[in-house]
Amino acid sequence: MTEQYEIPNQTLTIEEEIKHSRFTTVLFHCSSETQLKCALTNIKAEYPGANHYCYAFVASDPQNSIAIGSSDDGEPAGSAGRPMLATLQGANIGEIAAIVVRYFGGTKLGVGGLVRAYSSGIKSGLMELETKTKYIRYSTQLECSYAQLNDIEHWINKFDGVIINKVFTDVIQIEFEIAKAFHDDFNRELASQTQGQLKAKFNV
Repeated sequence: MTEQYEIPNQTLTIEEEIKHSRFTTVLFHCSSETQLKCALTNIKAEYPGANHYCYAFVASDPQNSIAIGSSDDGEPAGSAGRPMLATLQGANIGEIAAIVVRYFGGTKLGVGGLVRAYSSGIKSGLMELETKTKYIRYSTQLECSYAQLNDIEHWINKFDGVIINKVFTDVIQIEFEIAKAFHDDFNRELASQTQGQLKAKFNV
């Protein structure tokens, strides 16, 4: 199972003119098809009156073959969306989408020309794109005293964890998520700071 992968850390726009047609490629972080559709709406407003708004996305880890999609938006079948998707998948970056806006310049490019044109901006953008590592987090439980809560929250944050729930009784039950890569270090720090009193239970 994928424990970590790269995702975009910025939105990048590439402008190209190819045989009098203007192609604007936007690369951005995208973790769902809904997010893609929202971005598409915004780009249509930002670039009104274009002939085509083609897109492709990988909304999960780079090897995921389900959370993906593409659209030719009126271009000949297979000439835009599919080659865009193939280019994204070849980059080994997850949660990434590309929208290419085309203003037709009067010269037809043919299917081969379109494949190259719609892939070109993505290839250029991928060479410049800043990424960051996303770690897959796993559910974890921990019990602590009221006096220990602030320290526990600090350590969870230090190891890029996310608190999901806290239940207050005679002790505090904390449910949080943390990456597998940090499990050993987290428990080592926990043991060191609490004289071995506390240990997290990882659900992996």
